Amino acid sequence: MRLKNLGNPWPNGSLGLPRRITKLGFPAGYRRSSFFPVEGKLKINEIYLSVQGESTWAGLPCVFVRLTGCDSRCSYCDTEYAFYEGARKSLHEVFAEVQAFECPLVEITGGEPLLQKNVLPLMTALCNADRTVLIETSGAHDISRIDPRVHRIMDLKTPSSGELARNLYSNIAFLNHRDEVKFVIGSRGDYEWSREQIERHELAERVKAVLLSPVFGCIEPRQIVEWMLEDRLPARFQLQIHKFIWEPRARGV
Repeated sequence: MRLKNLGNPWPNGSLGLPRRITKLGFPAGYRRSSFFPVEGKLKINEIYLSVQGESTWAGLPCVFVRLTGCDSRCSYCDTEYAFYEGARKSLHEVFAEVQAFECPLVEITGGEPLLQKNVLPLMTALCNADRTVLIETSGAHDISRIDPRVHRIMDLKTPSSGELARNLYSNIAFLNHRDEVKFVIGSRGDYEWSREQIERHELAERVKAVLLSPVFGCIEPRQIVEWMLEDRLPARFQLQIHKFIWEPRARGV
């Protein structure tokens, strides 16, 4: 699938296709060793091309790199298959697979991608190759070491997730206007807790977007929207659009 004629939909200006890609998937003129100072591996659950289903990047073609492993067990998790399934691949292999799709937007997800330390040089290499890189993270691990060019989409776990105690609130100090914070809402209590965090930490002024997403199939989306409008909440409501395009439990989409 080639994306050369998409025009310029990429908001940050890093656009179009990168330089000519070599047979191994690396930009022409680069040495493989310049991307990864040491040979490293990652346990990968899947790599695939789809459309971004969430965040302010929703609707754009995107390559997803799903890493294996997660140390949270959210009540609403829809990717349990990523807890253990996967194969170990070198950073060079992962990088080349992503480059082969010739897509300017890449998301690193999981599981919890920050559990694997070699995800950090992978993201830096992708940024160096003129990719716009997103990472989705649970908010339970230190985000400060992530390459500053990466757009961080960080959860703050709500009470109904069962993982409230895992929120690493010190991460909030590292968030900036490239980043987004997501709250997954399953009840009125989740909404009220999220509203309190947005106000307490001044998230609307700190990040690019504050996202409120319903637990799929658990709460009526309209209810959340009505609460937001009543409170004039400075946040963006979102749906997981991939679950409306494909069967909600479909993998690799």
